[in-house]
Amino acid sequence: MRTPHSLQARLGLSIGILLTLLWIGAASMTAVILRHEMDEVFDSALQETAQRLLPLAVVDIVGREEDGVTQRLGTIREHDEFFTYVVRDADGRILLQSHAAAPKIFPTYDGPGFRQTATHRLYNDEALQGSVRITVAEPLEHRAAVAREIQMGLGLPILVVIPAAFIVIVFAVRASIAPLRRFRERLKARNERDLSPVPSDGLPSEIAPVATTLNALLDHLKAAFDAERSFAANAAHELRNPLAAAIAQAQRLQTETGDPAAKKRAADIEATLKRLTRRAERLMQLARAEGARLRLDRMSDLRDVMRIVVEDIKRNATVDRIALKLPDQPVVSDIDPDAVGILCRNLIENALRHGSATSPVEVTLATDGELIVANEGPIVPPETLSRLTDRFERAGAHSDGSGLGLTIVATIADRIGSPLVLRSPRSGQESGFEASVRIPTFGSRIFVGSGDVCDGCGSG
Repeated sequence: MRTPHSLQARLGLSIGILLTLLWIGAASMTAVILRHEMDEVFDSALQETAQRLLPLAVVDIVGREEDGVTQRLGTIREHDEFFTYVVRDADGRILLQSHAAAPKIFPTYDGPGFRQTATHRLYNDEALQGSVRITVAEPLEHRAAVAREIQMGLGLPILVVIPAAFIVIVFAVRASIAPLRRFRERLKARNERDLSPVPSDGLPSEIAPVATTLNALLDHLKAAFDAERSFAANAAHELRNPLAAAIAQAQRLQTETGDPAAKKRAADIEATLKRLTRRAERLMQLARAEGARLRLDRMSDLRDVMRIVVEDIKRNATVDRIALKLPDQPVVSDIDPDAVGILCRNLIENALRHGSATSPVEVTLATDGELIVANEGPIVPPETLSRLTDRFERAGAHSDGSGLGLTIVATIADRIGSPLVLRSPRSGQESGFEASVRIPTFGSRIFVGSGDVCDGCGSG
């Protein structure tokens, strides 16, 4: 039999089997002891019967007018006769016998005391110097039947008690390991970004060290990840000012030099520095997406966030290709507006950079918080589509991007519990690219003002 993997099943099975074996052993030992005591009681009854009948038989036999006559006692009413007897003289002639006695089961008299044949237990006794002899017999089957009844009485409860005991054991074990089950559920509910210690209250002393070790490991991992994110964010932050200064120098060089070759090299340097600046900004956004708190204690209208992001992108873009569609009613959410802005900006910039230069980028916010950014362009192969959220992965080898935009969006989407969905071709079209993510909202609440929600109006 295979050992169960569950600790609860193992404990229940082992305790149940042990209890069953102990019960069977105790019942068997009790049956043996009772059989021995029963034999002593029956032997005593056998001897007592002979000693009480013998004086009565002597009086009856001595008072007879004729010697050597066999007398069989009649029955007053039908009954089970477990003890039978015969009274014989010194020559072995039967003088008196019980009504159910069969002479053939009584062996030749060989002196007082207990005897046993294959079928009966006998007791012999005598009086008048051996001239009157009595033999009382009891069938061994009678004793065996009584012994079987005792064994059944001891064994039958097993059929009831053991199943009931198994049920009680299961509930007892389940209650005992409830803290371990709660610890398991708490640990199972964690994701790869939640490295806070798992509460281990109530755990048994045998399991508590495991929980302590696990929480210590989580602390070490959290410290390592925090250090990594902090380094990326700090490095990117510290690079912004030097990069801005270097870009200014490259632009100044372009205006001061008259050499076309030097002016082109300065322009190339400026473009490279700007790409590096965008990479640093993306690293800061990624660090924020991975470590910052995304849910706030206040609400904000997502439409305002969309408008601000789109207007900012339009100011910095040379061509107005963004078609923004917003619902008429407020779309309120407790997600940090900065995080929503980062998510929206990266999706739109990704669409502008990789989509068709002559077709608009459609940005749609639904009342349920679903944000869809779609652009026209060639179909992205499925194998490429599945890798676009990987870090530093670009749609094409010559793509002018950091390879972090969709990674940042996927990170934020995962943390707010709504996966990023990428499609190519776009919905209802034969080409293009579409990205969608559902932002948690409280759609049935009425938005009153910046950061305010009418709580008395219900929740969605």
